[in-house]
Amino acid sequence: MRHVLDGTALHDRGSALDGIAATLSFPDYFGRNLDALRDCLLDLSWLPAGEHVLVWRHHEVLRGDDPTAYERIVAVLGQAVEENPEFRYQLS
Repeated sequence: MRHVLDGTALHDRGSALDGIAATLSFPDYFGRNLDALRDCLLDLSWLPAGEHVLVWRHHEVLRGDDPTAYERIVAVLGQAVEENPEFRYQLS
C-alpha cells in the first residue's frame, strides 16, 4: 500500500513528524519525536497487513529549510526499512 506525503509545507522537524504521522495514520499515542517515529514504523499493526510504502514528495523542502531534521528523519526511515520488512520509503 502506498502512502503519499506531500512535503511542500514541511519546513521543520515538528511539521515533518506530524505529516508522516497523519499520512500513516499513527495512533494517538505517537509522541512527536524521533524515537516515537521509529517505534511506530517498526509496529504498523494498526494498518492492514502487507507492505507499506511512504512516498515523500517534495522532500527537498525540509532538506533545504532544516537539513539536520531532514537527515535525522531519513536516518530513522532507513533504520525502519532495515528492521521492518513491511515498511519502505521513497523520496520523490
